[in-house]
Amino acid sequence: MAEITAALVKELRERTGSGMMECKNALVESNGDIEAAIELMRKRGLAKADKKAGRVAAEGTMVVALSDDRRSGAMVEVNCETDFVSNGDDFRNFAQAVGRLVLTANPASVEALAELPLDGDKTVNQVRQELVAKIGENIQVRRFVRFESSNGTVSSYLHGTRIGVMVEMEGGNEELGKDVAMHVAASRPVCVSEADVPAETVAKEKEILIAQAEGSGKPREIIEKMVQGRVQKFLSEITLVGQPFVKDPDQTVGKLLKANGATVTRFARFEVGEGIEKKQENFADEVMATVRGTQA
Repeated sequence: MAEITAALVKELRERTGSGMMECKNALVESNGDIEAAIELMRKRGLAKADKKAGRVAAEGTMVVALSDDRRSGAMVEVNCETDFVSNGDDFRNFAQAVGRLVLTANPASVEALAELPLDGDKTVNQVRQELVAKIGENIQVRRFVRFESSNGTVSSYLHGTRIGVMVEMEGGNEELGKDVAMHVAASRPVCVSEADVPAETVAKEKEILIAQAEGSGKPREIIEKMVQGRVQKFLSEITLVGQPFVKDPDQTVGKLLKANGATVTRFARFEVGEGIEKKQENFADEVMATVRGTQA
């Protein structure tokens, strides 16, 4: 019996996108032959992702699931290769089901989520693999975030299916929570308040501003005052409470929250495909090229 090493299991996982135990079992059955293991998994409908898993999946959808009492919420990004698939019922139903599972099961990681049962005895990863086999595209559950509030509520906003925001807030009401989430979607704050900005971020910005100001030839004390003002402007631009509220730019979000007796504890903003290097292709041209190829 060949030794089934961790490296072998890892290679099979990367090539098929399947779960760890599925890969290990297939390798055991094929006596450590990775090609035979892939063939075995294909026969079971679990490894059509062999070549698909390496393809860029930068399209997809964002889903949000909230508990009835709005004390907890989950937001999940599920990716595919084309917007055509992302608009299909099978893909969307899978994404919605994964979102509800994150809300109820509270998994520790994407890897842990993949091994949870989703459809009877089938795990999330098994259902995903079957969807890959059915649709013919690489499909991945990329990331999720889950909030649970003991003293507040969770609000959300979806801009179409591409941008998702969740906000945990104490005080205020549901409408205010949704407005703040909408603001986060539009204005992309980095954190809630100045206290949340890392010291090194402020120091780096200050260093840049000082270097810029020193070229003005102004006295040191004037430069320090200029830099102090610019740092404050920088902080107001990147913090939620310092930004002008999108629906009423005459007041900041901080003032809006204060007027409603509310505070934001945290927020999360996801955008489909952000950070994924996407191959620039025209899907219509790709289809036309395929048609021409079949006619040649």
